[in-house]
Amino acid sequence: MAHWTKFEKETDAEARKLIKHFSGIEDEEDPNFQTALKFVWSNFRFHRFLDVNSHKVLRSIDGIHEKLMIHSDLSKAESWRRLTDEFLNLPLPNTEGTKTDAHYGILALMLFLSDSPSNTTYIEKPRLKEPEKEDTFDWAKYLMEGEDIDTGPFPDTPEWSEEESEEEDSQQPISREDSGIQLDKTPQEEQEQSNKSVPLTWTVGEPDARTWLEQHVVAPYWVPHSSRFPHSLHLHSNLLNVWDQHLYNTDPLYFPEEKAFVTETQVIRETLWLLSGVKKLFIFQHHEGKVTVRNDVVVTHLTNNCLRSVLEHIASYGQAVFRLQRFIDEVTGYSAEPSLPSLSTSSAPCKKGSEPPFRTYQAFVWALYKYFSTFKEELTSIEKDLIGKDETVTLSMVLDRLTPHLAQIKVLHRVFCTGVADVPPGTPNVLRASHLLNTLYKAIIEYDNVGEASEQAVALLFSLWVETVRPYLEIVDEWIVHGHLFDPAKEFIIQRNKDVPVNHRDFWYATYTLYSVSEAVEGEEKLSDAASGSSGGEQAASRGQHTMVSFLKPVLKQIIMAGKSMQLLKNLNHKEAEQNDQSARDAERKSLYTLFLESVQSRLRRGEDSPGDAVSEQHATKRSLIKMQSIVTRHLEQHDIHDPLLAINFARLYLEQNDFHEKFCGVDMMLDRSSESVTCQTFELTLRSCLYPHIQRRYVECCGNLMTTLKKDYRLLGYLQAMRNYFLLEAGDTMYDFYTAIFDKVLEKESWQQLSFLNVQLQEAVGQRHPEDSSRLSIFLETLDPARKKQPINNLDGLTLSYKVPWPVDIVISSECQKIYSQVFLLLLQIKWAKYSLDTLRFSDLTVAAQKHEGGIPEDNTANREPIRQQIHRMFLLRVKLMHFVNSLHNYIMTRILHSTGLEFQHQVQEAKDLDQLIKIHYRYLSTIHDRCLLREKVSFVKEAIMKVLNLVLIFSDRWQAGIGAWKIESIDKMESDFKNCHMFLVTILNKAVCRGSFPHLESLALSLMAGFEQC
Repeated sequence: MAHWTKFEKETDAEARKLIKHFSGIEDEEDPNFQTALKFVWSNFRFHRFLDVNSHKVLRSIDGIHEKLMIHSDLSKAESWRRLTDEFLNLPLPNTEGTKTDAHYGILALMLFLSDSPSNTTYIEKPRLKEPEKEDTFDWAKYLMEGEDIDTGPFPDTPEWSEEESEEEDSQQPISREDSGIQLDKTPQEEQEQSNKSVPLTWTVGEPDARTWLEQHVVAPYWVPHSSRFPHSLHLHSNLLNVWDQHLYNTDPLYFPEEKAFVTETQVIRETLWLLSGVKKLFIFQHHEGKVTVRNDVVVTHLTNNCLRSVLEHIASYGQAVFRLQRFIDEVTGYSAEPSLPSLSTSSAPCKKGSEPPFRTYQAFVWALYKYFSTFKEELTSIEKDLIGKDETVTLSMVLDRLTPHLAQIKVLHRVFCTGVADVPPGTPNVLRASHLLNTLYKAIIEYDNVGEASEQAVALLFSLWVETVRPYLEIVDEWIVHGHLFDPAKEFIIQRNKDVPVNHRDFWYATYTLYSVSEAVEGEEKLSDAASGSSGGEQAASRGQHTMVSFLKPVLKQIIMAGKSMQLLKNLNHKEAEQNDQSARDAERKSLYTLFLESVQSRLRRGEDSPGDAVSEQHATKRSLIKMQSIVTRHLEQHDIHDPLLAINFARLYLEQNDFHEKFCGVDMMLDRSSESVTCQTFELTLRSCLYPHIQRRYVECCGNLMTTLKKDYRLLGYLQAMRNYFLLEAGDTMYDFYTAIFDKVLEKESWQQLSFLNVQLQEAVGQRHPEDSSRLSIFLETLDPARKKQPINNLDGLTLSYKVPWPVDIVISSECQKIYSQVFLLLLQIKWAKYSLDTLRFSDLTVAAQKHEGGIPEDNTANREPIRQQIHRMFLLRVKLMHFVNSLHNYIMTRILHSTGLEFQHQVQEAKDLDQLIKIHYRYLSTIHDRCLLREKVSFVKEAIMKVLNLVLIFSDRWQAGIGAWKIESIDKMESDFKNCHMFLVTILNKAVCRGSFPHLESLALSLMAGFEQC
């Protein structure tokens, strides 16, 4: 065992312990013990297990790192990568070298033992490295012990040190090779250094004044044939001459052109002046709105092509600055107020005869002005550093310093070109304003989707959007708070139609115009009724594919409803008493724009007040994420979806929703998103949490007040009930007195179509029980086409009931609604007429008439008497069949349709949140009863069959009252045949409709008619 390594010795000792533990043999000399030891060592040395695969381990490490990145666990991913790399590059106690099989074996063992590293909560603990102990042992004394050192004749002389020589070398001038300028000692530079060492002041009249000026004033490099400045003769400072000499030697046709030499400092200063907005420059020239670079400008240490490529890059940004600055000057030049100080000198003169710019453009210009103020401060700081000459300033250093600003200018110029410059002249202000806001909105979303790489661009665009949207939010605030849509420049997407007053019955539908545009056509589309929010307006808005201002689209309906409701409230009588307190309340109220800014600021500052709780908040967020992930996983498994990555991403998405647990488990839960900012999440979420709640809150308040006012002060529910009482005959006793008087006139063969008679009967019937409605109800007779009077049932067609609805209730109960009420009223009147005609028939009338008829027949003619009794019996049977049909139809209409639908309508009216929703509910209710009463054109054939039966009832009633001898026996056959055909037709049609499931409400009528159907 002398040749064994330390590792093998330790392995042998551990193997012996292992054998003793499992076998229980303590004597190592035992033959069984030796056999077991040989077996163990044989397995150690000649095992069948493969060595660790380092490539497989690395792939596993990379896979876990990639998975952590996909799950957005950036901190865990960074820790995982760094710790594994550190472990592989550290030596092990018993192993020499790094990244050995032992390293990979330990990592493979840890990977096998790990359980879902990506789902484990991990926080790296800081590890303090032990400081290396300083070696305090005096090695010099130890090594020199016993040696005689000759200190020389000067033992006090200090020893020579290499550090001092390095310090002396560092005092030598350093060459600035990054800019190509070499600080070689030339007479001119020595003279400048001597001038710097002695500060000079110049006073007019002194003899050396001209000399001082010649030394300190910039040489006029912009003058043709100006004298060349002295410069170093170093190779780096004469790269242009070297390149020209190379071209001259290689190209026989090369001819050197005249050049204007400038220094790099002069190029930097003109670059700063160009970006500051200066137009008269030497290197950069303006021609027809474009910035170009002179061809003959060169520097000694750069080639012409290299310098030109850099300057053209700068010129493109300078042109963008000039376009933006010109737009600022044009807009500020229109203002009646004094222009901004920095823009007053370059502002364009006010154009006579043209309209001033609208407020959205002014707000956009103000945002641009604030940005350029900070940008010019940065340019001024660079120029001060250049003038001070305390540090080396090169063109590449200036461009590196301005790179973030130049990227922002590029973004601003792109937004300006798309949102302002590309809009054709003559475009209405509403299109200009909405297009600019949409451009900013889409740009924010586009850059925000990139992530942290475009964080500065999103911050810039968001601040620009917040300033530009201010006029729109002020217009919305004025409208939904005071009911006044103040938009003198007509830049808002909703415009007031001044031809319709507030107290007009069409106020809710025709007062406002919503402008919409389709992006596919880019043409203006005017939707005159879209602002009402009614069903017709929504259909029209759906035809226009995109509302022009995208950020208002989720709350556009709420804005319209709140604005119109507030304007209506302002014009109602009950608001006059509250006008005195309005000014005091308005002074304390914060505007919508102020509330929006405060919400945004609080959202962005969330988490900054308590930085010490960041770790605990991260723990809480991760616990919430795990809990949500488990909930989402259960919901996904219900649909046979087993995807943990999808579940965790859904959980992260639902973290943004305040109502997550209300939707999934019904438990309120407060989520703290203190680590988020506007650049780390979608822009729509910022609007949803900072702007939309304020508009929604105002919408609920305004519409709730209007609904309460209409229901309590203007008896809206009472008028709706009155319409059902009189038009739908819910006031049965009152309307019974009215229509029975008409039916009695018809039975007595008297004329009832007199307007005075009808109105008197109506007033008497209504005045007894509802005197408040007697003055509002009236009846009219319309002249009908004589062709429509062929059937007796059509004699009622000209009867029209009218109810005067006051303002503002007539917004809900419009004239169109009354037409539908009148159609249902006419149908009910016809059914009531048929039912009344059958109910008033007496058996005695028919038997008495039959006896009189039999009295005229001789007694011996018994053959003729028997058919008369059969005729009476058949008339009795037919009457019962007709009564069953009419009663079934009457019960279906009055109970299954009007009563049940009316109960649903009353419940929905109580739940209505705004007036537009109430209008939709009322219109849907009328459409339902209109369709279910078979008045729709699509089922007109069913109504015609019913009308035939009702007409048959009236004919049957006339013949019953005329008696047996007044008509022939064949008429009974015809009536029975007609009724049977109509009955069979209706039963067949209704059964098919019920079986198909298209008209479930007809099932009761079909069953009732089927019960009275007699098959032949």
